[in-house]
Amino acid sequence: MALFLIMEPNDPYALKLTPEMLLSAYAHGIFPMAESANSNDLFWVDPDERGILPLDGFHISRSLKKKMRQESFEVRVDTNFLSVISACAAERPDSQETWINDEIIELYHALFRAGHCHTVEVWSQGNLVGGLYGISLGGAFFGESMFHKVRDASKIALAHLVDRLVVGGFQLLDTQFITDHLRSLGAIEIPRAQYHAKLSQALQLDGDFYRLDGGGTSEFCLQSTSQIS
Repeated sequence: MALFLIMEPNDPYALKLTPEMLLSAYAHGIFPMAESANSNDLFWVDPDERGILPLDGFHISRSLKKKMRQESFEVRVDTNFLSVISACAAERPDSQETWINDEIIELYHALFRAGHCHTVEVWSQGNLVGGLYGISLGGAFFGESMFHKVRDASKIALAHLVDRLVVGGFQLLDTQFITDHLRSLGAIEIPRAQYHAKLSQALQLDGDFYRLDGGGTSEFCLQSTSQIS
């Protein structure tokens, strides 16, 4: 994996990352990470093996389908970015250290206000219980992070995202890295060169993140009203 330092806070000549530079980086297949939530350094990351989730290969289990039918969850889009990214940045029960620092939050919030960053949020009884956020460019969506506070809430968010991307004409869902959780849902790894080829094709498209809200259908039974029951 290639790592390139973006900025060091004590270096007066260091390059300050901007939202525009961030979008350009995604279009070239690289993305930023912090060493930890408390670190002020950001790095460009360009993995040798890139994680993607083929939009026709998402695995939704029978038990999750049953849960989505029997339990009442409300799925909202782009209503509470700061709560979503803060939950993604919070310390995990397994003590896994987060890579989302204050600089990341500030940059992605700027992209959210500009319409390039999106959230999928799962709510239950008025509480945010799961969700994800990521970047949309052309026909590519770059998933950044997701969280859950109740069982399967992040899976429900991902199922809705996949459905939304399919309806909106997207071609690529980038997961950056692969975890056992993502692998169980259908994510795979591909070599860097293959990823860049797929990215180039996807960027030529004009994906519509909101087309589902206009009445698109869903193979995952997620209604255009964004209500699962």
